[in-house]
Formats: sequence, C-alpha cells, structure tokens
Amino acid sequence: MPRKRPGALRAEQSLRAVRGLPPERIHGLSARTSVVIDRVETFSGDYYVHPGATDRALRRYRAFLRPPGRRPLYPQDAECSCRGCSFDDVRHARDVLEKVLRQLPPRPRAQLGRHVRALDAGYVGRTLPDPFAADRQWRPDLWWRRRLAG
Repeated sequence: MPRKRPGALRAEQSLRAVRGLPPERIHGLSARTSVVIDRVETFSGDYYVHPGATDRALRRYRAFLRPPGRRPLYPQDAECSCRGCSFDDVRHARDVLEKVLRQLPPRPRAQLGRHVRALDAGYVGRTLPDPFAADRQWRPDLWWRRRLAG
C-alpha cells in the first residue's frame, strides 16, 4: 500500500502544530477561546475557513466600520474569490465568522458571538438596507447580504 511521504504529511499540518507553538491569540478573546477557534479552523473542511481566518475576518470587519462620521458605508465586492482576496468583501468576512460560530462549543461561541454582535450593530447602523436584495444577492437569506453595496 502506498504511503505519503513525510514532507507531504508535514505540509498538511499547520506550522504551529508542527512546532508545538500555541496558536496566535485573537485580539479581544481569551487564550482558551483562541485555541478552540484554531482547532476548529484547522479541522474545518471549508475552503475559506483555514487557520487564521477568524482573526482576519474580525480585523476586516472592524476596519470596515472604523472610518469616523455618520456617512453610510457600502460593502464592495472582492476582485477575486481566492482565500486572500475574498476578505476584501466585508460580507464574506461576516460569512466566515458565521461558519466558525456554528462550529464552536457553547462558551467560545458565546464569547466570539458578543464581539460579532457588537460589530453587527455598527454594521446595521452604518449601512443601508437594499430593497431589491432578493433579486441581486445569491444569499438573500443572510441579513448582512441584504444591505446596499457599492
């Protein structure tokens, strides 16, 4: 029976797991929650949920809401759909956060959920509803996709 080469096995694992380092701590979350999120990201079968995706999604969501003022914000579509460029669209970042939230155990889900809910409130306050979202969006069932985009 053929077996995988050692290099191929190591490539499948995250570098942190190979080196025995703890995962990077996500800003605003406890170390325990960060470890659980890293485990979920590592073993997720979703293409867009990979180690570091939750931290990147939270940073992107915060950055979108950061500009001061009261002017409405309009999410922009990403230029391409690869893992890196897809986070240019804040709606995709929110999609990733939702996927991770669904896979977490209760306590880490509650802690991450509090941060996401606070960001959601800012998102609702700074974006405008799209009355034609059912016709334009491929996922009109998600409330964050029913907002006007640029």
